[in-house]
Amino acid sequence: MQWFYNLKIGTKLLSSFILLAMIAGVIGWIGIANIRKADSNGTLLYEKATVPISQLGSISTAFQRVRVTLAKILLVHDKAEKQKFGEQIKELSAEISKNVELLDKTFTNPDEKALLKEFSDTRTVFRPLISKITDLSMAGNDAEALSIYNGDATSAALAENSAINKLVDYKIKQAKTVSDQNTAMAASAIKFTLVLAIIGIILAIGFGIFITRIITIPLQEAVHTAQLVADGDLTSRVEPKYTDETGQMLLALKNMNANLVNIVGEVRNGADSIATATEQISAGNADLSQRTEEQASALEETASSMEELTSTVKQNADNAQQANQLAISASGVAVKGGDVINRVVHTMGSISDSSRKISDIIGVIDGIAFQTNILALNAAVEAARAGEQGRGFAVVAAEVRSLAQRSASAAKEIKALIEDSVRKVEDGSKLVEEAGHTTQEIVTSIKRVTDIMAEISAASLEQSSGIEQVNTAITQMDDVTQQNAALVEEAAAAAESLEDQARQLVHAVTRFKLDEAMQPRKVAAEKKVRKINALQPKGIEKAAKPSAAAKGLKKPELIEAAMQNPVDNDSDWQEF
Repeated sequence: MQWFYNLKIGTKLLSSFILLAMIAGVIGWIGIANIRKADSNGTLLYEKATVPISQLGSISTAFQRVRVTLAKILLVHDKAEKQKFGEQIKELSAEISKNVELLDKTFTNPDEKALLKEFSDTRTVFRPLISKITDLSMAGNDAEALSIYNGDATSAALAENSAINKLVDYKIKQAKTVSDQNTAMAASAIKFTLVLAIIGIILAIGFGIFITRIITIPLQEAVHTAQLVADGDLTSRVEPKYTDETGQMLLALKNMNANLVNIVGEVRNGADSIATATEQISAGNADLSQRTEEQASALEETASSMEELTSTVKQNADNAQQANQLAISASGVAVKGGDVINRVVHTMGSISDSSRKISDIIGVIDGIAFQTNILALNAAVEAARAGEQGRGFAVVAAEVRSLAQRSASAAKEIKALIEDSVRKVEDGSKLVEEAGHTTQEIVTSIKRVTDIMAEISAASLEQSSGIEQVNTAITQMDDVTQQNAALVEEAAAAAESLEDQARQLVHAVTRFKLDEAMQPRKVAAEKKVRKINALQPKGIEKAAKPSAAAKGLKKPELIEAAMQNPVDNDSDWQEF
């Protein structure tokens, strides 16, 4: 059964529910089987007894009506009435035959078959007598018909009625047998169901008590252990027997108890150590107070020096800013001069282009004068050939030739002057271009000077800002130092309060009861009280000289490096 105890609580509860469900299922299955059997017997009773008895009742009723109708035939004298009653007898006989056929199909028992055959045999005797009596009465021979009716017909009718009654009695007995079987089966099913229900109830109660005990007993043990721990008794021993949830809870309580024992022991030792540490704190506070006062005086001197340095750096920053403004103005003037020279260069280029165009035009004029001279010469030759008639034309040609020569001469002189002007304009353009390049170099140099002055101004501002930050930091350090002096006094009072609290802690821990084997040993705290004289500062040293790497840096870089790498000693003040 150990494996069952180790199951989870949910599994145990589920198994109990499954057992109850199985018992309920068995009871339900048996009940359903009995109900089905009762239903089958009811169907059998209906088909084998109730229906046949109803059919036999119909046969008996029809038979009695046949006898009554047959008597009516003998009593009436009207042939039509006799004919009508005869038809009724035929219908009733057909109804009886139909029910007999149905019974013959229903009956399977040999006894039933024999009784039905006996009834059929009596009908075989009675039916011819009915026909004979009907025929005699229709023929008017009522006396003979009445004699047969009272004699053989009555005997045959009684025999047929007796056969019918036998069948009815047999089917009633058969129905009674089936009913008794159903009653006995129902009583047996009720008894069996009650027995199963009682067994299921007993098993459910027993299994419920069993499950409850294996769950509640470990819980009671856990509650008892927790109560002992709450009362300060840590000497209890918890040994879990199983691995279910209750066993895991007991194991957790066991571990908790062991951890509490260790914690209480450590707290006791810690309380003793705290008492010793408070003495060391008191001694250290006196030493710290003296050093704090010395640091405060040194910080005051440093703060005054930093204020003087701050004013000097601010003045340099103002001068650098003014120089930067002048350099910016000069750069603007140089840029404007460069623009003017560039425009002059473009204008000289335009003049040079115009002079070249004029020179080309003069060349065209010179060509025209040359052609005019040739034409005038040709005209003079033609005038000479004409003689006296062409003399006037020759005079005109001579004048035109003279005019063309003078035009050509003037054009050559103008061309020479223009070519000389073009050469001078080209020389002037080259000089203007050289002046433009020189001016551009001047502008570039002024821009460089402006940039350098801007960098100097920015560096001066950064130096001023850095020194202000350093000055602020020193002022804050001075304030912190003053606060530290007050904190030292508060720390002394706190040390005394801490010592009192340590005693109270020791007293509070002693309420826990531990085993002798688990009693924590009182470890004597090592006294590490240092001699105050050995810790006395020899004096505030002068500020250390900057390192070689620091000397190689510019002032702004020095300030930036100092801001990026603050003095490590500041952490001591903040930590205190």
